[in-house]
Amino acid sequence: MEKSKQTEESLKLFIILSRAHRALNDVVNNYIATFKLNPTEFAVLELLYHKGDQPLQQIGGKILLASGSITYVVDKLEQKGLLARRACPNDRRVTHAQITEKGKQLIEEIFPSHQEQINEIASVLSDEEKSHVTELLKKLGLHAKDILNKK
Repeated sequence: MEKSKQTEESLKLFIILSRAHRALNDVVNNYIATFKLNPTEFAVLELLYHKGDQPLQQIGGKILLASGSITYVVDKLEQKGLLARRACPNDRRVTHAQITEKGKQLIEEIFPSHQEQINEIASVLSDEEKSHVTELLKKLGLHAKDILNKK
């Protein structure tokens, strides 16, 4: 394939991927907003619910958020009574975020519909297509990461 055609196809892929990502997020974020949560707050609660207590310093990396924003999000969730800070018994420098009972109840209310909504969005694809798209996007993401790491 000639260079300009290859570049054109790459740009087209980027635009389509960006638009699809935005559309998916818009659907999911609109649903999450009905529970008076923003996407980041939901991501923190979902992480704590499924993975247990987490050191504050590691939450950002797990939900793809800048570490400076974590304190703000944790503060908001703590004010809502959805999580609590707990000192690490082994290392006083480390503070863990822990989901509260109220937070667990909220996630248990939200998550089944959230999961079903994502399934509904993806239902346009067969299982084979989902697997193929997953493989291709993973390949694309890992390559982009490699490029970034080389700089």
